Amino acid sequence: MTEVRDVMKELQSLGSAQTIKTYRNHGAHGDMYGVKLQDLKKIAKRLRGQQSVALELWDTNNSDAMYLASLVADGALMKTSQLNHWAKSAWWYLLSEHAVPSVAVENLKAAELALKWLASKSDHIVSSGWCTYSMLLSVRQDADLDLANVENLLRSIPGKIADAPNRVRYCMNSYVISVGGYVKPLLKTAKTIARQIGKVEVDVGATSCKVPVAWDYIAKIESMGRVGKKRKTAKC
Repeated sequence: MTEVRDVMKELQSLGSAQTIKTYRNHGAHGDMYGVKLQDLKKIAKRLRGQQSVALELWDTNNSDAMYLASLVADGALMKTSQLNHWAKSAWWYLLSEHAVPSVAVENLKAAELALKWLASKSDHIVSSGWCTYSMLLSVRQDADLDLANVENLLRSIPGKIADAPNRVRYCMNSYVISVGGYVKPLLKTAKTIARQIGKVEVDVGATSCKVPVAWDYIAKIESMGRVGKKRKTAKC
């Protein structure tokens, strides 16, 4: 059985100051070694199936270890209490908007969790809620989705996105894109909402990142004939 302390030593050896600098520019101010994603993926392959190790890695509170945990963990095997713990303890957006949702969507109660997180008073948990639902749309067949609920969430966005917290705005915008890109029955509605919200302003810190314009992004997916094409996994 792999020892977490050995994994942490390996992560430390793979870290780089440049990657740390990049993450700091993105607003990450906690503990990290600065390991590149491709290196994390290599380690994840070796740790596949070691659920207890994944849970321990998350609780180190080190960003690299936490993201690695999300690549190793099987969300279908996690209790909702564990996923709630992950959502609460994700301390920057790479974790709250990518790591946590990618694991949560593997759980049968993903939609229920997403709705609970959307009602949270903590911005980062709300972001996890939007991103979890967005990822759910990308991997779950339309017949297995509550399309009425998906549409209700979509229609709620124009009235509150302008006053939403910074990263929540980004996640709402992404949700509009996900509905338009992955849920063909709601394409027309998603395009209407995309027109209404227009270009969404988000402070992306000292980076060159840009916020995608939902209308343009959906139009591109449509022009490629890829509307409704689902993904095999939300993990990347």
